[in-house]
Amino acid sequence: MSADTGVVVGEDGLARPTWASSDPLMRDYYDTEWGMPVRDEQGLFERISLEAFQSGLSWATILRKRPAFRTAFDGFDPEVVAAYGDDDVERLMADAGIVRNRAKILATIGNAAATVRLREDGGLVDFVWSFQPEQTPRPRTIAEVPTRSPESLALSKALRARGFSFVGPTTMYALMEAVGIVDTHLLDSHRRGSSGVWEEHSG
Repeated sequence: MSADTGVVVGEDGLARPTWASSDPLMRDYYDTEWGMPVRDEQGLFERISLEAFQSGLSWATILRKRPAFRTAFDGFDPEVVAAYGDDDVERLMADAGIVRNRAKILATIGNAAATVRLREDGGLVDFVWSFQPEQTPRPRTIAEVPTRSPESLALSKALRARGFSFVGPTTMYALMEAVGIVDTHLLDSHRRGSSGVWEEHSG
C-alpha cells in the first residue's frame, strides 16, 4: 500500500481502499454496490435499517448476514415491516441469522412506519437526497474521509423529527456514502466517480 494514496492494488490491477482489498465479499460489495445511487424507497429503507444494525459492529458482519436480514424482514418492505407486532419481535429475537438486538429491531419497525408516513410528504427518497451537499469530499487517504458532516447532522435531526431512531449523524454519513449522496472513494481508487452523481471537476 502506498502511504501517499491509501489504496491497495489487487491482483486484478485495480486500486481499492484497504477495507475493500482482502475480503472477497467486501471487495465485491465495494466494486458493484457501495457508493452507487439508491433511489427506491425499499432499497433506501433497507440501507437505513442495516446501517442501524451495524452500529457497534463491522460492516462485514452485517453484509454476511444480509440475506438472512432480508428474509427475516420480508425484503424490507416498509408496509409489511410497519405492521409487525409482538410476535414478530419475538420471532426476530429468536433468529440466529440476524443481529438479535431488541432496541434495533424495534427501531427498524418504527422506522418502517415513519417511512410509510413520509409518503404523504414526498417520500423517503426525496427527503434523504435533499440533504446532498453542494460538494463532495476528495480524500486521498482514509484519514481524509470524514465520518460526519453538517449535512449528515441535519439529516439525522430531520429524520428524528419524523419519528426515526438509530439515525445518528455518523450513521447517516455512512448511509450517505453508501447510497451515493457523497463520493468518498479515494481519489486513486478505480471506483472514484463511478456513481455518476458527481462530476470529477466539481468539489
